[in-house]
Amino acid sequence: MSPSKSALPRIAVTSGEPAGIGPELCLRLAGEGAWRGRAQPVVLGDIDLLAQRAHETKIACQLRPWQPDRAPEDGVLDVLSLPLARPSTPGRLDPGNAGYVLQLLDRALAGCCAGEFAAMVTAPVHKGVINDAGIAFTGHTEYLAEKTGTGRVVMMLAGGGLRVALATTHLALRDVPAAITAESLEETLRILQADMKRKFGIAAPRILVAGLNPHAGEGGYLGREEIEVITPVLERLRGEGMMLTGPLPADTMFTPPLLAKGDCVLAMYHDQGLTALKYASFGQGINVTLGLPVIRTSVDHGTALELAGTGSADPGSLFVAVEQAIDMAERAR
Repeated sequence: MSPSKSALPRIAVTSGEPAGIGPELCLRLAGEGAWRGRAQPVVLGDIDLLAQRAHETKIACQLRPWQPDRAPEDGVLDVLSLPLARPSTPGRLDPGNAGYVLQLLDRALAGCCAGEFAAMVTAPVHKGVINDAGIAFTGHTEYLAEKTGTGRVVMMLAGGGLRVALATTHLALRDVPAAITAESLEETLRILQADMKRKFGIAAPRILVAGLNPHAGEGGYLGREEIEVITPVLERLRGEGMMLTGPLPADTMFTPPLLAKGDCVLAMYHDQGLTALKYASFGQGINVTLGLPVIRTSVDHGTALELAGTGSADPGSLFVAVEQAIDMAERAR
């Protein structure tokens, strides 16, 4: 006998920056059937904003206030409505709604921690306007880590056949070398190893590790971080049985022969790893936060203010993020 619809895992989907494409991307969830019978997406956002955006973009869907005891229906979007602080116009940022954007995240996170939701998926936010409102905000990854009291999390993007995790995230390039310490690198690799098993279902993960410097330091002539920090950590963890290859020169690490030997890549800094991934997967890639006590996935793109309100934004990344969150939630059950 198949499970009842009421037993389906619920996935919280935050609609993100109200002036961006997030709300209209979320509207597209009502028309998709890939997860029917597997999960119930619940969109967090102002229901009047969503109705307005549906009218502007001519996206056909029925909106209804979410009730926990109500089963999903095709063509119907369940909305956990939280009110905007100010009316929102597509493409026009308003710092007055920064608190609303964070409230969506807080509510989804609280629901995940309480077991109300099995996972959370986040539409894009605009870091600049949140900071303009006087709220220090680096990104979803750091915000959720702070809110859950998690000492370290790992940002991973997946798509185009690649999984790329980062040893550092949103840092100025000049600050990266000092941020890569033996302690931080070891902790990152342990989180990556654990969540590749738990969230991706890979029993013995093979991890390709990039060097920091050109040619992985060229034996110390182009930098000594590989010799003094990265290699000793890899050797120590290999001694515990972890399957680690590296440090590898980043300019050749993303070639097919090397990628075939790994299940994921650990890059030392943001653009070192994500340039290749976004080339391979833009529009279909997703962001996964590893190390959190909850499951969180996200789109791999920004708010695209210039497209907001047109109905032309591609929902592919959001769909993949929802599907990946469902996969992870099913493994966790």
